[in-house]
Amino acid sequence: MSRNTYSSRHFLNRELSQIEFNLRVLEQARDLATPLLERVRFLCISCTNLDEFFEIRVASLKQLEQFGAGKQGPDGLDPATALAKVHEASNMLVKSQYATFNNELVPALAEQNVRILRREQWSKAQKTWLADYFRKEVLPVLSPLGLDPVHPFPRLLNKSLNFAVKVQGDDAYGRDAGMALVRAPRSLPRVVQIPGRRETGYDFVFLSSILQAFVDQLFPGMQVSGCYQFRVTRNSELYVDEEEVEDLAQALKGELLERSFASAVRLEVLEAAPDEIVDYLAGCFDLEERDVVRCDGPVNLHRLAEIYRMVHRPDLKYPEFRSHTPPDLMAGSPMFPAIGKRDYLLHHPFDSFAPVIDLLRQAAADPDVLAIKQTLYRTGKRSPIVELLIEAARAGKDVTAVIELRARFDEQENIELANQLQEAGIQVVYGIVGHKTHAKMLLIVRREGGKLRRYAHLGTGNYHYRTAAAYTDLGMLTADRLICADVHTLFQQLTGLGKLEKLKRLYQSPFTLREMLLRKIRREMNHVKKGNAGRIVARMNALTEASLIRALYNASRAGVQIDLIVRGACCLRPGIKDVSENIRVRSIVGRFLEHSRVFYFGNNGKREVYAASADWMDRNMYSRVECCFPIRSPEMAKRVVHETLEVYLKDNTQAWELCSDGSYQLLTPGSDKRFSAQEYLMEKRP
Repeated sequence: MSRNTYSSRHFLNRELSQIEFNLRVLEQARDLATPLLERVRFLCISCTNLDEFFEIRVASLKQLEQFGAGKQGPDGLDPATALAKVHEASNMLVKSQYATFNNELVPALAEQNVRILRREQWSKAQKTWLADYFRKEVLPVLSPLGLDPVHPFPRLLNKSLNFAVKVQGDDAYGRDAGMALVRAPRSLPRVVQIPGRRETGYDFVFLSSILQAFVDQLFPGMQVSGCYQFRVTRNSELYVDEEEVEDLAQALKGELLERSFASAVRLEVLEAAPDEIVDYLAGCFDLEERDVVRCDGPVNLHRLAEIYRMVHRPDLKYPEFRSHTPPDLMAGSPMFPAIGKRDYLLHHPFDSFAPVIDLLRQAAADPDVLAIKQTLYRTGKRSPIVELLIEAARAGKDVTAVIELRARFDEQENIELANQLQEAGIQVVYGIVGHKTHAKMLLIVRREGGKLRRYAHLGTGNYHYRTAAAYTDLGMLTADRLICADVHTLFQQLTGLGKLEKLKRLYQSPFTLREMLLRKIRREMNHVKKGNAGRIVARMNALTEASLIRALYNASRAGVQIDLIVRGACCLRPGIKDVSENIRVRSIVGRFLEHSRVFYFGNNGKREVYAASADWMDRNMYSRVECCFPIRSPEMAKRVVHETLEVYLKDNTQAWELCSDGSYQLLTPGSDKRFSAQEYLMEKRP
């Protein structure tokens, strides 16, 4: 299958793999070995992942169905059939989510005196307090809408909480009531804690329960016969023809305004809602029966994330973990002399992200630093990285920031970031038309002894200090002359114009990375043909690019031994006779989100190790600017192989093995000693 050939079967495998990943995340919520409030957090993660899946993936598939009606791919599978299978799989996931919530988490939390109370469980005193809370805090900000020809069904925000209310009787103007709509403002907390003594535990009530209990107060003199919460999910993909717009930031602002009211892709509604209500709502959003999700409990379980934050029970959360900082890079240590002598590898979150921030801090204050260039994909609010770039610019240094405005769901934040940096005098560019800038690079130019020397940081993750404590990623600090020269060239490509220059050490998408990977895979095949061993180990977030999958199949047929650690979507199928018998695929789901991209090629004993910002997906190979860097130091390469590959291939507690039919099987220790890669790496640090 060429890059441009539509294959709905390949598309379907990718989407089903995404749902399979969420099932693995959900399994963490059911794992009794996981601290209870962390189990709640994993349930929330599976819910937010599914939201994004519908906003982007299902929305794209619905568009394929709409604009290619009746068109089949070369595999004979039409978009409508693929969409039906996706809905079937996602509905099973939703059923599992609510079963986990109702049957496992709620009872387990209650045993720990963390109570999520339904209306029938409220004591008389609690009901009195909640009625007062509704009257003082909720009622004043609600604006019920009676639906009639003068008040048609309104446009509802994406993923907002709403209530369809059945009302009987005539109002003050003699209008015959029937249906009303109540929107829950986003300013209202979705989870309310009932006051009480800390030693007696915690009592929580969902806003939806409060509103349903007292909704009749919104309709004085009328009879409320039903109140049903619902939520609509909309297409959240942004469509901007970059070649046709003169100002990308301005065009994105316009698209962001429309995102909240784009076409609907899913309707979540309370399971108890009558069919007539569900049919009415589905019709208002132009959705079919297949697009409706019945919820056996409160719509949007992600609200539980508030409980994780509000409950102060360290015994129900993961033990606090403090990351390690290399002695040479401790706060206040001179960074430039240390990096000038040798490269440093940082394996986050086991190694602290602080040295990266400290390097930038010293660069901002150093009179010998002339220029700083950095790519910014996601930084988070109140980022120390951003503050230091502004400090550097105010100190007279030439600062350039390549900001990716189209980082999904961070577009608005990145537009505001671009404005903030420009106001500080920083040169801001948005990368290359038609390509997202996904490479993670920092370059510092410093005058030393009358000459200019460059220092660089390259990474597999974003410059976001919070995710650096929750995602596993690699970062390298280096003053290697050729690597830094390549980084300089990449920044020139991103900010200026010119023909493609050949890089000495780095590989980049969309030009050389895929070809390099294919070449290295073929080389392993040639080693086997000559009677030597062939070995490939690679880890990434997703594997969906067809030519790389074909190359791995060919390598397996040739006898190359291949281990893949793929956290999320994987379209390759291992263990198929005469196709992929020599390929094994596993996914690790644990406390930290596995985010590193590492590629190992045995090369007949002369191993080569690379780290990259890119997954093995079409978008990373063709439509993103990515950077792949070699781990050249033998000592560092040994460490990368051990910490990111070997220990993960030994994991028998948080590893899921991909079967040839696309399902996953959780590995268990059996007679072997229990081994968790993440726990090992936490314990290994001083």
